[in-house]
Amino acid sequence: MKFAQPQWLHLLWLLLGFLWFFRWSFRKKQKILSTFSSPELVEQLIHPKVQRKQKNRERFLIISSTLMVLALAQPQWGFEWEDLRQQGVDVVVTLDVSTSMMAEDIKPNRLTRAKHKIADLLSMLEGDRIGLVAFAGISFLQCPLTLDYNAAALFLNAIETDLIPVPGTAIGHALQTSLKAFNAEEKKSKAIILITDGEDHRGDAFQFAQRAKEEGVKIFTIGIGQESGAPIPDPAKGGFKKDKRGEVVISKLDEITLQKIALETGGTYVRSVTGDMDLQKIYLEDIKQTVEKKELTTTRRKLWQDRFQWFLAFALVLLCVEFVYREN
Repeated sequence: MKFAQPQWLHLLWLLLGFLWFFRWSFRKKQKILSTFSSPELVEQLIHPKVQRKQKNRERFLIISSTLMVLALAQPQWGFEWEDLRQQGVDVVVTLDVSTSMMAEDIKPNRLTRAKHKIADLLSMLEGDRIGLVAFAGISFLQCPLTLDYNAAALFLNAIETDLIPVPGTAIGHALQTSLKAFNAEEKKSKAIILITDGEDHRGDAFQFAQRAKEEGVKIFTIGIGQESGAPIPDPAKGGFKKDKRGEVVISKLDEITLQKIALETGGTYVRSVTGDMDLQKIYLEDIKQTVEKKELTTTRRKLWQDRFQWFLAFALVLLCVEFVYREN
């Protein structure tokens, strides 16, 4: 047997309060009688049967009160097993961490704004597994697929532009790493959210988009940055980065590539020019509505049967008996 509300200290005090009250009322009655007559006279005036009846009434009240206190603790015994199945989608967020993401055409900068939006996405997830991939010239899996959103948030906070020393924007390599995060044997319930601001320097992004389609993965792409582009800050030298000719490097979107990637896999493309990436729409309207769910976890739990009604029923019976005693 177990109790659903095991606040034993509170219930014990409540029970002791009942017992003290009954004991106090009994002594009060005895004291009042003793002020008007001697114990010998009381025995002559009150029949022993009446005294036994009074004691039985007190016992009934004490026992019924105890049973009601136990009923408040919600006793339970006997249980059934219930299978809990959790369904969802595997989502890998692939984030560009190249130095161009420090451009400040979106305040405070592209990377910081992107991280804020991904953090908002984590708070919206409803039973879906989330993974993180960071990429620049190469990519790596920052956070494997997990249902622990707090852990994913910690990995997200650790992402900075100096995380990957290889410069560039290798979208194809990022997609390859993202695909490896999924179970290759499954052909559904998989989505990639690709957030980037630059061009594909390797030129193999579409190739991996086709592979994603073959593996049943939908890619949703987000191009972040102003349409006119923006200069890239150079913290080491100050000012902005320059090319070999001494001209300031301007980071521009390659929207055509991103649109093709999304179109090839059945996803969607969104251009973010103000920092609003519309991740809520992508997740709630696109991923949740168009990507088929799968069973992620199955657990079992015990469903205990409530038995408080038995204690309450016995308490009511005793109260009825006490009432009959009182009337007779």
